[in-house]
Amino acid sequence: MHTANLLDFDLEGLAVFCERLGEKRFRAVQLFRWIHQRGQAHFHEMSDLAKSLRDKLGTVAHVAALPVLSRQDSIDGTVKWLFDVGNGDAVETVFIPEHDRGTLCISSQAGCAVGCRFCSTGHQGFSRNLTTAEIVAQLWFAEHFLRAKFQTTDRVISNVVMMGMGEPLQNYSALVPALKVMLDDHGYGLSRRRVTVSTSGVVSMMDRLASDCPVALAVSLHAPNDDLRDHLVPLNRKYPLQELLDACARYLPHAPRDFVTLEYCMLAGVNDQPHHADQLIALLRSHGGQGLSCKLNLIPFNPFPDSGLMCSDKEAVAAFAQRLLAAGLVTTVRKTRGDDIDAACGQLAGDVRDRTGASTRMQALRAQATSHVVQWVPPREVRT
Repeated sequence: MHTANLLDFDLEGLAVFCERLGEKRFRAVQLFRWIHQRGQAHFHEMSDLAKSLRDKLGTVAHVAALPVLSRQDSIDGTVKWLFDVGNGDAVETVFIPEHDRGTLCISSQAGCAVGCRFCSTGHQGFSRNLTTAEIVAQLWFAEHFLRAKFQTTDRVISNVVMMGMGEPLQNYSALVPALKVMLDDHGYGLSRRRVTVSTSGVVSMMDRLASDCPVALAVSLHAPNDDLRDHLVPLNRKYPLQELLDACARYLPHAPRDFVTLEYCMLAGVNDQPHHADQLIALLRSHGGQGLSCKLNLIPFNPFPDSGLMCSDKEAVAAFAQRLLAAGLVTTVRKTRGDDIDAACGQLAGDVRDRTGASTRMQALRAQATSHVVQWVPPREVRT
């Protein structure tokens, strides 16, 4: 008999589910708290629920975590889990501890269809979207595992970033209920400022997110002009830079922060030269006539064998950052965490049954990489 996984529901969805069982809304609130705040999966342990409801739930519902295939612990405290999502697919989730926060990086898809050149996930191709339950289960498991590990009843995970495997906005219908579970005071009670959706630039869904569930937004930029970004982030061919930056500007009035984060992966000889910085400054300053309110996050590239790309050296990253700072752009350089267990940005790969032929396409791109790098430097001016 098929039963419902209650991790699939935000509070409103759970209330509807309970109403169908003849129960009032306050029972859904109690149940929601047991599941998410206390990490309880067994209905018979939920002591303030009526026994009749507990018995009923046992026949129509369950709370199921994802099976853990492996766990790796970095020397810097980072933890990476590989979760089995069935049919030969597995996804990765990463916990990053810092002195003032605990951040969980969550996957939204098994693989990714966007195919960014510098991303290990993209080189594996795409299998399927995760369900809401599979997204929430990563947080549910990690939060309560870490509480037990650290022997605390306090919340361990203070920040969530949808920056794991996949493009979150291409799995919108499952993403939004998952975000609502994270934000709900009866669930994890996370601030909108501390939940971040990272997108490669799905413009139409950025507009919907601003209306439906505005959280912090990070946009994978990675290039200062369309010619280069077309090659690094193929989605740019559908949503070029001006359309993307216009969508960022439309998002800002709804955002919990007064800026959008722009992520920029530093690739040696590809996008890290002084003229690239100058093009980036001109692009952001000129947008809308007043400039875009943004923070640039420079990300040292984490090489993997099939990319055909190299990381910019520290001097090049520092010089690039200084050029942006001197122009008045808020700029940070991301600290690499968990690279000894392949848990750093861009390294998450999991195990995916590719349905898109990505491996073949990526090998062809790699074979052309050297000649393309020569053509990219310097690139043509920004298209307007």
